[in-house]
Amino acid sequence: QVLLAESGGGLVQAGGSLRLSCAASGRAFSMSDMAWFRQAPGKERDFVTAITRNGGNTYYADSVKGRFTISRDNAKNTVYLQMNNLKPEDTAVYYCAATGSILSSISYNSRYTYTYWGQGTQVTVSS
Repeated sequence: QVLLAESGGGLVQAGGSLRLSCAASGRAFSMSDMAWFRQAPGKERDFVTAITRNGGNTYYADSVKGRFTISRDNAKNTVYLQMNNLKPEDTAVYYCAATGSILSSISYNSRYTYTYWGQGTQVTVSS
């Protein structure tokens, strides 16, 4: 069992920045690959970014490449999402997710890869 708790969401103007955090407890965090997904009202939950358990590999959706950065601190059991140059279309509830499976190039962006999910944090970007 892994419990995940996101924080750091809020309201920001377009072009601004936010940093989301996801604190994990339970199963060994360092043995979990982690990801962020987001869901806008009336839309599917979409992949944003993922990071492998040792931080050696990261994956990004095309829509956030060059603007968002995922990182993790295994000593603090926390994964971060630094979001820069935010756009109104980034407005969504952001979810942290974890899996004990090893991510592959064909699995990292599927929501079905991830077993554990947080409750989400709202990010709103005004124009």
